Amino acid sequence: MIAVYPGSFDPITLGHLDIIQRASGLYDRLIVAVARNSSKTPLFTAQKRVAQIRQAVQHLPNVEADTFEGLTVSYAKEKEAAVLIRGLRAISDFEMELQMAHTNKTLSNHVETVFLATSNEYSFLSSSVVREIAKLGGPLDHLVPAHITHDLHQRFDHNSMAAKDK
Repeated sequence: MIAVYPGSFDPITLGHLDIIQRASGLYDRLIVAVARNSSKTPLFTAQKRVAQIRQAVQHLPNVEADTFEGLTVSYAKEKEAAVLIRGLRAISDFEMELQMAHTNKTLSNHVETVFLATSNEYSFLSSSVVREIAKLGGPLDHLVPAHITHDLHQRFDHNSMAAKDK
């Protein structure tokens, strides 16, 4: 069975990786699908985010990274996926995610949404929190993989901060 874990992953966090690790044990193949949205200005290009994800999941042989644009259920159908994976951090996530799951069900009866609760240690974590901390030069090692920390420091030109974090 194939599952798709869609999102912006700008950048991928340890919380995302927690969901990926756990979902990879539930499905034969897991596609981490980076959404390309022309109305948003991401920190990293879609290609860079795919490369970041590939590096972070290289130890998981049944996980791959890809990009898509448009409806998530259309992408899932194209990839012959039966499941969409969504992570839940807090009750506030549930309301929006449930609405999205119901909407997706109206678009395709053949794709189910499976919710995975984020592990407690990552329940506060989001890409926007990471971007804000990175912009302000704060420590990132407990939030993202080391290669993402490096990319964020380069993006915000915090070479002096990177040296301090080591």
